[in-house]
Amino acid sequence: MIKYEKLNQLLESNNLDALLIMSPYNRRYVTGFSGSSGAVVYTKNEKFLISDFRYKNQAPNESVDFEFVLQDKGLLPFIVEFMKEKGLKTIGFESEHVNYNIYESLKNEFDLVPLTGEVEKIRMVKTPDEIEKIKKACEIVDESYMHILKFVKSGMTELEVRNELEYKMAQLGSEKPSFDTIVASGHRGALPHGAASNKVIERGDMVTLDFGAYYEGYASDITRSFAVEEVSSEMEKVYNIVLESQLKALDEIKLGMTGEEADSIARDVIKSYGYGDNFGHSLGHGFGLEVHEGPGLAQSSDIVLTENMVITIEPGIYVDNVGGVRIEDDAIVTKSVLEKLTHSTKDFIIVNN
Repeated sequence: MIKYEKLNQLLESNNLDALLIMSPYNRRYVTGFSGSSGAVVYTKNEKFLISDFRYKNQAPNESVDFEFVLQDKGLLPFIVEFMKEKGLKTIGFESEHVNYNIYESLKNEFDLVPLTGEVEKIRMVKTPDEIEKIKKACEIVDESYMHILKFVKSGMTELEVRNELEYKMAQLGSEKPSFDTIVASGHRGALPHGAASNKVIERGDMVTLDFGAYYEGYASDITRSFAVEEVSSEMEKVYNIVLESQLKALDEIKLGMTGEEADSIARDVIKSYGYGDNFGHSLGHGFGLEVHEGPGLAQSSDIVLTENMVITIEPGIYVDNVGGVRIEDDAIVTKSVLEKLTHSTKDFIIVNN
């Protein structure tokens, strides 16, 4: 498998005897194991998944390429003893995921080589199997959005809308939401991460929904904005600007661009209408096992887009004390164009339920 080839390259380029992987998402990516506790010891010729009694049946079924090792004395002491018994000396570790206590336990026994973000870089390019799971997660959010448009009405609270949305996603196969569902109505729409509250949705409110589903461990992430019963001319104008910028980005972002170049496509449209200061976040991000992964589509990003990266495109405009609009789709970088994964309508909608 390609991911194993890349892990082998990490071993060779850093002169390592082994990789020690403890972060949950990287552990799952490398092994397929979905349990909550464990560690991977990866060498060029042997691959071990270490966990406890709770997972003695689950782990071998999920991690068929790895030898399961049952630990019975505490994960960290067992790892140290296990690697010493294997004669492993130079160990690559995830420096951003290892706390001080773990580092102290390892440094006196092994030569440690920090590998910051190296497994995450491999994860940025998705396999066909990962893409199929992401597509299913996207289908769930598309269908859930179309359902919620028939449900929302003035007088409901944002929490009522969130609960119905998450219930619908679960009905359609979502394991859980991929992040805290955002329902931001009226003036709260100016909060880019306005988690659902007890605020009552009123006539004339713009409502922004930002939500996602996990399917077999893989996330989706979509945002739609709509009006309830009526809308101000200013907010309709803002909606059309955001949609124009998002469609332009979907049409023009391509293989070989940097994250900064991709971000600028949408940002320049919003700036041209005088709303540049109202678009304060980046255009998008990668996702997969985590809802926020590399690559970043931002003014600070020099990461080059390559084939089979999966990204969000989500420009927004936020007007303090008035409201906001964000429109977000998920897409795959292909050799020719972005392949859109979320397909629910982006027409300007005024619900009248």
